[in-house]
Amino acid sequence: MARTDHRPLVLVVEDEESVAETYALALDEAFETRVAIGGAAGLDAIDDDVDAVLLDRRMPELHGDDVLAELRERGYDCPVIMATAVGPDLNILEMDFDDYLTKPIDGETVAQHVDRELDERLDEFFELRSKLDVLESEQPQYELADSEEYQELKRRASELRGQLEAEIDDFESVVETHEQIERGS
Repeated sequence: MARTDHRPLVLVVEDEESVAETYALALDEAFETRVAIGGAAGLDAIDDDVDAVLLDRRMPELHGDDVLAELRERGYDCPVIMATAVGPDLNILEMDFDDYLTKPIDGETVAQHVDRELDERLDEFFELRSKLDVLESEQPQYELADSEEYQELKRRASELRGQLEAEIDDFESVVETHEQIERGS
């Protein structure tokens, strides 16, 4: 199904329907939302349209840790914000999430954290672009063509550009404004 909404899409994965709906309602002003009740439903609901995931960590049928691991294994690198009623333990050091919230969480806090995670992708894009611009202006093209690191930077910048263009209505205007600020004009 094609998306008609151009706001970033947040997948809310929660085992309590009322909590999931509360989060979705809090996010609704700035984000499109998709709700999945339970970990298995969350894995079924994820696709390339999802820009961020709000993931309950403690779910009875399929634990949020397992859902997170499966999302990463499938290649989804969108920001994932873990939400749980239980404080973090040392095993979170090995987990590939982007933010961690301890319940109870009010809707405004959820929206702020999702917004911040998506803004970090914009920052990453501009950081990568800056590095690429410097390399391309200072290094011979034949050296860059042979560099795996350079190719990876280009791939990641292209991937981020595609995601951000889909989320931000006038992305080129944002890029122009950023360039003007960088030039000091």
